[in-house]
Amino acid sequence: MAGKNVVLFGPPGAGKGTQAVKLKDLLNVPHVSTGDMFRENIKNNTELGPTAKEYSNSGRLVPDEVTIAMVKDRLGRDDMKGGFLLDGFPRSVPQAEALDKILAELGIKLNHVVNIAVADDEVKARLAKRAEIEGRADDADPKVIENRLNTYKNQSEPCLSYYRPQNIVRDIDGIGTIDEIFGRIQKVFA
Repeated sequence: MAGKNVVLFGPPGAGKGTQAVKLKDLLNVPHVSTGDMFRENIKNNTELGPTAKEYSNSGRLVPDEVTIAMVKDRLGRDDMKGGFLLDGFPRSVPQAEALDKILAELGIKLNHVVNIAVADDEVKARLAKRAEIEGRADDADPKVIENRLNTYKNQSEPCLSYYRPQNIVRDIDGIGTIDEIFGRIQKVFA
């Protein structure tokens, strides 16, 4: 199987969470979600936990240095030796540069950036449907959705341009059923 050090990428509503569950099982690697890491550090009252909690409770983004420190700690653990699936990191070019530095220090190479590509109109429709089904208020407000899309385009999407020269971006058509999309992702690792 092709390299198993993977970043899962795509706009809000692209289906990253759904596909991450299937992909971690396919690759048999840990799924590393920054949201989960924040919750773990807060719950376990680690050195970074109070800082993450302070920012999370005030509705602000946790600063890069805290997020990067958590990712570095997580990637350095023994269960990462067989590969990893990163979800929610990097979210900016400075975070992508920091990830490269962390991986170089650990002697690890990033193999794939799996980009689930979905057009804006489809993202808006999916988020509205998710708001209806799951009752997620953040997906129900068109202004919030527009802001999330703009944040993605301005901060996160440039990561793809950062990684393209490394020839590791794998663009996946994110339109179709969950299984159809996963079938496309599986081909990356065939």
